[in-house]
Amino acid sequence: MARSSEPRTIELLAPAKDLAIGKAAILHGADAVYIGAPAFGARASAGVSVEDIGELVRFARLYRAKVYVALNTILYDEELTEAERLCHELYRVGVDALIVQDMALSRLDLPPIALHASTQCDIRTAEKVHLFESLGYEQVVLARELSLPEIRSIADQTSVALEAFVHGALCVSLSGQCYLSEAVTGRSANRGACAQLCRLPYTMIDADGRIIRSEQHLLSLKDLNRSAELESMLEAGISSFKIEGRLKGISYVKNVTAHYRRLLDELLSRYPDRYRRASRGRSALAFRPAPEKSFNRGFTDLLLSGKRDASTLITPESNKSRGAHIGRVSTVDRDRIGIHLQTDNSNGPTALSNGDGLYLIHPDGSMSGTRVNVVLPDGRLQVDNPVGIAKGTEVFRNYDIRFEKALSQEQSAVRLLPVSLTLSDCPSGFTLTIESEGYPSATAMIEAAHEPANRFDEEQLRKNLSKLGGTPLEATSVSIRMSGNYFIPLSLIGQLRRRAVEVFVTAASALPERNEEQTAPRRTPKPPTPSEDGRRSLSFLSNVANREAEAFYREMGYTSIQPAFERKHVRSAPLMFSKHCLRYHLGYCPVFQREVSPYREPYYLLRDETRLRLEFDCKHCQMLVYLDDVG
Repeated sequence: MARSSEPRTIELLAPAKDLAIGKAAILHGADAVYIGAPAFGARASAGVSVEDIGELVRFARLYRAKVYVALNTILYDEELTEAERLCHELYRVGVDALIVQDMALSRLDLPPIALHASTQCDIRTAEKVHLFESLGYEQVVLARELSLPEIRSIADQTSVALEAFVHGALCVSLSGQCYLSEAVTGRSANRGACAQLCRLPYTMIDADGRIIRSEQHLLSLKDLNRSAELESMLEAGISSFKIEGRLKGISYVKNVTAHYRRLLDELLSRYPDRYRRASRGRSALAFRPAPEKSFNRGFTDLLLSGKRDASTLITPESNKSRGAHIGRVSTVDRDRIGIHLQTDNSNGPTALSNGDGLYLIHPDGSMSGTRVNVVLPDGRLQVDNPVGIAKGTEVFRNYDIRFEKALSQEQSAVRLLPVSLTLSDCPSGFTLTIESEGYPSATAMIEAAHEPANRFDEEQLRKNLSKLGGTPLEATSVSIRMSGNYFIPLSLIGQLRRRAVEVFVTAASALPERNEEQTAPRRTPKPPTPSEDGRRSLSFLSNVANREAEAFYREMGYTSIQPAFERKHVRSAPLMFSKHCLRYHLGYCPVFQREVSPYREPYYLLRDETRLRLEFDCKHCQMLVYLDDVG
């Protein structure tokens, strides 16, 4: 990454399923929010109207936060005109950038709106980043599977802003390279309709039909949590830290956004000469963020360190939310259990409440769930599903009712802009000016007589002027610059303050004027590096689903282009490419492990009528999944 003497701008990017969640993300500390377009988003069920997106943009503008819209499915020919029209609508309401996958967008008649390369673009190399740089993209999200050294290498060779996921659900396959849902159900992940077959339990057998694992969630990854790696990611060159979750509820977004805001603020305060925050305003929270209390399947950093551990990527026994570990069952008496609770380092002993949800790992390794009906006076719990609970059972709380109630409050956070106020007199009354760095100053005037004060209390006047409660502002300084010690009734001070706040907020929230007729300049893509045999060909993995995407690649010099899998199913093709390797998980990796497998390959995953064959590509350290043709 090209180095600059100026601090690098650092962004916390949060998800939003709808307008309310988008506003909550900003109030809880997001520098930017990504939200789904009414159509063509990779989460088809999370589309939002253009009107709501426009309202979110105006709300974000006050804090200089940004709004990005995901328009990141592959497009069919009959959708190109509608996609182009939608881009113009989103530009008109002030959207800051579009997150896209389909290369057709580089050829359409778009307005001059910033483009970001989606995770669906499967960006794992500096060469691919250079492609998007050459097209004028302002930001690219790197593949989740990259290690810190790989990220650093890309950053050293490129100059575009790099984005990376830090939290949330994980796809077991490389993003944009999974065709399992399309092949089995006709629901395409690249079209925003993934059936999430990876979250289901499978039985694993070998070539002789011997069962290796029975009814386990062998493709269901734990959730991402890189809380401990933010500084390393900053140093490696990441500028945008992305939270997954456009299908998640508001409590998840509030909690996780606030958590990463605190961590990033601490880092930014330590390195003010190297990094600066992307937006403005301080988020004051009414709760203590705790990401382990929101939905999670257990946590992993997904190979960020470059080290493998067979136990870190999946929890094969269950794909349910695990929550935070709170202790171990010490006594059992019918539906009443005692738990030896561990101490929460930040809040003292764990306290349970009626309505809490518990996730149980039994001594035999099986898992179940229950709910606390009553916390008894002696500390024991009356639960609604005591079957199988035994002494020694590990207990996690996956629903903390008191925590959820705190998050459900409308005022779980307020975000305040620091402002300075200046009171002055003018010939016909008094003026109040509000100023803040990076914002236009705002002045309000109220007519009033200049009456000398019997007792002029400047400190009390400052105190009354600084009462900005209920507004998005907080006074960091108040100046009195009057030509005399005048008496101003409290009612007039209140009116003047309200008018000034209204003027400031209106001006600060105003969108810059945009020319709806202006279009983005087209850039010619850089020709690719030919393959070893001199050919310039593309397989279905490039997801070319329309004539404009095909024309884009032909313009680059490709002469042989296969259509997207969604357009033409490719028989016997790999449907999933995964850094999660089941041979490694079992301990039989010939590269990193010594144990020889007692099972004969190939291995298969079975569920109902589906039979998946596994292939292991040790050269690239990945597992390939095929739909086995048993006929």
